[in-house]
Amino acid sequence: MLFMDRTDAGRRLAGALGHLGRREPVVLGLPRGGVPVAFEVARALGAPLDVTVVRKLGVPYQPELGFGAVGEGGARVISDAIVRHAGIGEADVLAVERAETAELERRALAYRAGRERLPLRGRTVIVVDDGVATGATARAACRVVREQGATHVVLAVPVASPDVVARLRDDVDEVVCLSTPALFSSVGEWYQDFSQTSDEQVVALLARAGRGGPVSEEVEVESGGTRLAGDLVLPRGTGAVVVFAHGSGSSRHSPRNRAVASVLNSAGLGTLLFDLLTPAEETDRANVFDIGLLAGRLADATGWLRNRVSVPVGSFGASTGAAAALRAAAATDSGVGAVVSRGGRPDLAGADLSGVRAPTLLIVGGDDGTVIDLNRQAQASLHCENRLEIVPGATHLFEEPGALDQVAALARDWFTAHLLPEEPDTAS
Repeated sequence: MLFMDRTDAGRRLAGALGHLGRREPVVLGLPRGGVPVAFEVARALGAPLDVTVVRKLGVPYQPELGFGAVGEGGARVISDAIVRHAGIGEADVLAVERAETAELERRALAYRAGRERLPLRGRTVIVVDDGVATGATARAACRVVREQGATHVVLAVPVASPDVVARLRDDVDEVVCLSTPALFSSVGEWYQDFSQTSDEQVVALLARAGRGGPVSEEVEVESGGTRLAGDLVLPRGTGAVVVFAHGSGSSRHSPRNRAVASVLNSAGLGTLLFDLLTPAEETDRANVFDIGLLAGRLADATGWLRNRVSVPVGSFGASTGAAAALRAAAATDSGVGAVVSRGGRPDLAGADLSGVRAPTLLIVGGDDGTVIDLNRQAQASLHCENRLEIVPGATHLFEEPGALDQVAALARDWFTAHLLPEEPDTAS
């Protein structure tokens, strides 16, 4: 398996780590090359990102031979057997340890730009590097992380020597490695671009990742050569992401959709709100009701998102956007796990309704009589799990006090039930 660069490797590696998202892990990158890989993993999992700075303790007269390692917070791992075999005196051990600890503290301070180290006690920790050749640094890092209180340690790398991976399994709870080529001589040979990562890049990536709150990012989704602006929010521990399809005359800035998205974010669901049309396209009213065009763009956005994050994806459509969401979900390879329609026009999806397999929730205002009838007719054409919820006293835009809150709660519960994996039953 050949990787384009560390960003590509990180995104692919994240796809193999989705099962850890519900553990709310901490992701630690090994400076420097492991940090760009770890950044993509942390972003996909909605997890906090930090570095783990370790320093090998080398035998004084043979520094390439390590007799232990030191990490932050006073963590130290010493091999008494190597110390005895090499005949290293206590004074020499302390001298090497002092020198390496000073260098460790200097680097950690520079990388974090004054921020505190993330606490690891009681946490699931994913240690990430860009690859493993000898395994010495990875082994030391994982042992130090365990010493710092991590209860579940995962080593995640894009590529490694197969025999080294086998040995490392004794040091961690889990090893996730995408490729273990039999003919392995170096990590760099498995990357098209393996240019050096600078200290400045490490600092910038840590700053971008923040400290574990929601990661909000302006993005661009390409569909048929058209670039569409979007806003992606990934809360910490994101278990699923919902793509929003706005209605006619609206955009990604729709206050109603953003209100619903905020409730989903609070429940640990990521959201992608993006413009289905460019400003120039919106001037042609025919585009607003071109359900085929809108559905195609929504499908492209969903595909883009699935390549970026390793969690289930749902769709939330309003008005004409609901028809686009349902038509896109009807494709056999849609990858859509659940659909919610708010004041939607599902009837505009036409014959595609019968092809929808994703569980679908239709929400309509109680005083929106015509749209209620259209939703009931559309519901009869659905051959998937579905439900029609009518919000009493609400009109088409759910502007009445508390009406939109009910929509948000219904959508949250629907997506949570159908997209998030069930928690294991630990009762004895």
